[in-house]
Amino acid sequence: MRLEEILFTQGFGTRRVCAGLIQQGFVRVDGAIVDDPGQAFATQGLRFTVQGVEWAYHEKAYLMLHKPAGTECSQKPSTYPSIYTLLPAPLRQRPNKGAVQGVQAIGRLDQDTTGLLLLTDDGQFIHRMGSPKHHVPKVYEVGMKHPIDSNQVDRLLAGVVLDDDPKPVRAAACEAVGPLQLRLTLTEGKYHQVKRMLAAVGNRVETLHRSRIGPLALPEDLAPGQWRWLEAAEVDALRNRSAGQPTYRVDR
Repeated sequence: MRLEEILFTQGFGTRRVCAGLIQQGFVRVDGAIVDDPGQAFATQGLRFTVQGVEWAYHEKAYLMLHKPAGTECSQKPSTYPSIYTLLPAPLRQRPNKGAVQGVQAIGRLDQDTTGLLLLTDDGQFIHRMGSPKHHVPKVYEVGMKHPIDSNQVDRLLAGVVLDDDPKPVRAAACEAVGPLQLRLTLTEGKYHQVKRMLAAVGNRVETLHRSRIGPLALPEDLAPGQWRWLEAAEVDALRNRSAGQPTYRVDR
């Protein structure tokens, strides 16, 4: 692939901008300046630097982000900073066939909810992971206002009715891990679902943190606001889980 096209696909600007970066000597491959936009390179395993920033070629971007509190999962936030400001510009500018550029979050977390968030520019992957029919489990660590009791746990497992949907919504797994702490697993995503489910059983969510999506747990060494690329094996495991293959279980 031509170097100009490589930079363009990775989000470093329009083709004209990318050609200019190359011609001005701002791009290095294997430590050497390349000033010909038309010079071709194999993309497999390719690493390069643009204005001193090292980058690895990825045909599609698959990321995890540790979402901090006080951020919105929106390109156009209303009150709080956008999670997208936590990402480098190339990830926000990657070209896309649709109207929206860059990587997109798979689902959303409320502004006060923290934890694991997946982002990608792969539309099919977004659909597969976000589709209710695939029942991808998501695990939440819930801090509550009132002590949890066995009756509330049983009701969450049996199913509760939310105010806008007559069909009961149930937890796939539920475990009290402390007097005011609950570990809750859901396989669907409705608006404010965890908060509304706890309200339906007479409790109130004080803190909410998503610790796992399918087989993928939020790493302990990934601090709030930090992100990293997903490994190929992690992407494959997520694809397998969304295709209906169980990979783990949270027992009551």
